Amino acid sequence: MAEWHIEGDYMETCNCDFLCPCITSNLTAVPTEGDCKAAIAMKITKGEKDGVSLDGLSFIVLLHAPGAMADGNIKVGLIVDEKASDEQTAAIGDIATGAAGGPMEALGPLVGEVAGMEKRPIHFVSDGNRISVSAGDMVDQQIEVITSALPDGGPVRIENVPHPVSTSLALAKALNSRFNAFGIDWDDATGSRNGHFAPFAWSA
Repeated sequence: MAEWHIEGDYMETCNCDFLCPCITSNLTAVPTEGDCKAAIAMKITKGEKDGVSLDGLSFIVLLHAPGAMADGNIKVGLIVDEKASDEQTAAIGDIATGAAGGPMEALGPLVGEVAGMEKRPIHFVSDGNRISVSAGDMVDQQIEVITSALPDGGPVRIENVPHPVSTSLALAKALNSRFNAFGIDWDDATGSRNGHFAPFAWSA
């Protein structure tokens, strides 16, 4: 298996109330709505696979679990930055699906359907305590950081969590989250739903 490495920034929203019970139960709890819909957005600041540079590209893994995530039968779909060449798209596809090893490979036994791949213009913007991601007409989500009241401030975090992106996640609330792709539909702007963000570094 060829070696590869990507690093950058991640954020996601899901349809669970804050704080998502999936993360705090090792994926065994039933999600707030009975099912889980989530958009995991990744902005690569630096990376390559098989000599193909992936610097500056983004992708989003959209997923739907019909019940507790640990029970499997998860549907996943991939949205890749439209700026990506065919070679870059293939490389990101291998990484995001776990075909090239790495963190996403561990989710393989839980995936029941790979719904496909689409390309859209992806915008990943960090502005103070807010992070927003959009992917054409398929994803539009924005989170606001939960800031600690401790003297040094910074985001509140949960550690040692079973999440493929990072074992340390910062907490946020979703100001809005809208998904419309691969048969996964969700639209909420109540400000009560769950969000996470973190730097990431993946390799295999």
